[in-house]
Amino acid sequence: MAVSWDRLWASWRVGAARASFLSLGMAPRPRPLARTPLQCPWSVTPVSSMATVKGELIKNLTSEVAVPHNKVSIIGTGSVGMACAISILLKGLSDELALVDAAEDKLKGETMDLQQGSQFMKMPNVVSSKDYAVTANSKLVIITAGARQEKGETRLNLVQRNVAIFKTMISNIIQHSPRCKMIVVSNPVDILTYVAWKLSEMPQNRVIGSGCNLDTARFRFLIGQKLGIHPESCHGWVLGEHGDSSVPVWSGVNVAGVPLKHLNSDIGTDKDPEQWRDVHKDVIASAYEIIKRKGYTSWAIGLSVADLTESILKNLRRVHPVSTMIKGLYGINEDVSLSVPCILGENGITDLIKVSLTPEEEARLKKSAETLWGIQKDLKF
Repeated sequence: MAVSWDRLWASWRVGAARASFLSLGMAPRPRPLARTPLQCPWSVTPVSSMATVKGELIKNLTSEVAVPHNKVSIIGTGSVGMACAISILLKGLSDELALVDAAEDKLKGETMDLQQGSQFMKMPNVVSSKDYAVTANSKLVIITAGARQEKGETRLNLVQRNVAIFKTMISNIIQHSPRCKMIVVSNPVDILTYVAWKLSEMPQNRVIGSGCNLDTARFRFLIGQKLGIHPESCHGWVLGEHGDSSVPVWSGVNVAGVPLKHLNSDIGTDKDPEQWRDVHKDVIASAYEIIKRKGYTSWAIGLSVADLTESILKNLRRVHPVSTMIKGLYGINEDVSLSVPCILGENGITDLIKVSLTPEEEARLKKSAETLWGIQKDLKF
């Protein structure tokens, strides 16, 4: 094909002019796309409307704002807090779990670790922050944070330090979730349940101490070990303080409705040749033994708290020995929080079960109350 020298000369002049513009730092004026359509086999789509994998995969039918209906928040991501978290996750009890801790690196690490196991859990969302705003609209808040007892520190001084910590925690919890229920797990749990109730000014049914739910589980397990029966089929209660002054209710221990006291009238006493009283001694010693061997307790209390959580969120109305204000019961006249059998449902503690105790058991329960009041009465709020 013949090429016109005039057309080549014209093309060279335009190219030279463009080069001179560029050398001066000036950009040539672009020609309007509408006048000069691109002659190429593909099309160019503006970045703002480029297809994404998500857009190509999913056809959206309606906008949806995620609103959790059974949100649970856990304050404190230590060994107990994380045991509570994993136990609740594995039961699939909540549609959002929020974690709060002042130690940001540990908090982030624990959150990532849980999130990356999402495939194995029936729960869509795990969030965390040191800001309590992340707990907003929680149905249930579980408190596991608090000061640890230092060597040589009195119990009163430990509790007083925890009062200062709880002031900040409770204020933030109520600010963001004014209608929540609270489960206090931090030790000494009975006194701190009282502290949480006092600071929050919430109705007593919404402030619950994990109390003797674990002590009772240990009691039933050890009875089951002696009898060769699953703990779930061993019925018995430990009431009062979650600690050394707890009260085993031997008068009510039964299997399939058969009271063990009918089979051994001295059961649980010093006169008992089978030494069943050692079962309760082992309940008290269990925590000390576990701490001695592994440094802390975590799994059993985590499972216990998940058990309480299930009763509340599912409104199961099951009976649990949890810590609540019991002034006026069993001859106790002080504002103390102790474990008694309580019915748990969506409103927290809905009812108390009035257990028939022997005079000796009732006396021990009053002694437990006096032990706690001896510390509580000197607290400064």
